Amino acid sequence: MRLRVDPVACEGVGLCAQVADRVIELDRWGYPLVAGELGPDQVKAARRAVRACPRRALWLEEVGGDRG
Repeated sequence: MRLRVDPVACEGVGLCAQVADRVIELDRWGYPLVAGELGPDQVKAARRAVRACPRRALWLEEVGGDRG
């Protein structure tokens, strides 16, 4: 799994990093930075971040899988 961010929808609220600080860091303007594939222990936190985002700017994506 990979956590993705829509940079247009994101307003830098930062709730995602509050609920998933092991998965998401914020840049100096408060926008999320996410890196690469998630480990099995990080997926649960990433799901919390997706649910917490008030702008729906985050989603989870299967790596190498079909989104369709």
